[in-house]
Amino acid sequence: MSDDEKKMPLMATGKIVEDYGLLYEYWRLAGDKAGEAILRREDFEKIREIVKEGQISLRDVLEILTDYFLERIDGAIAEEAVKKYYGIKVEKEDARTRIARLLAGWLVEASEEWRIIKIQSP
Repeated sequence: MSDDEKKMPLMATGKIVEDYGLLYEYWRLAGDKAGEAILRREDFEKIREIVKEGQISLRDVLEILTDYFLERIDGAIAEEAVKKYYGIKVEKEDARTRIARLLAGWLVEASEEWRIIKIQSP
């Protein structure tokens, strides 16, 4: 297991995302663009908006947030990150989705840590 596989971003718990290594690889390759793929105040506002209606499945929250984060992910960088981290070639859109899903999971974990949401077991 590499150091990146063990590292977790601030307020991440590993409850949703077990391995943040791909996100760290994306950040490394993104350079100045890495700031687009970190959590912001408005991201926490977005999750509040999603859950304000009441109970919603974790799957649905992750799907909504993945779509929300997609526009902030550079496809070429994501494609290269997946290739370097996993040793496989995937389409840019698939790579972008993988990175966006990591951000979605991180936001859910951080939101639970900040007591914005509560994840309930089925």
